[in-house]
Amino acid sequence: MEQAFPQCLKCNTGILLPLSDYGREGASIMYKAWVCNNPNCGFNLRIDNGEISTGRNITESYK
Repeated sequence: MEQAFPQCLKCNTGILLPLSDYGREGASIMYKAWVCNNPNCGFNLRIDNGEISTGRNITESYK
């Protein structure tokens, strides 16, 4: 099955890619964040504790 991801509406050239994470209790959280794959764009959308935030700086985690 082929999966299509949405186009970034900020830059109109990148594709929004989903990122998953693990919750406090170790449960998998599918699609916790979406990021544009265009490095010049940097758009991101994230869900934390039921709140949606956009525009955070994207950094590498060292965990």
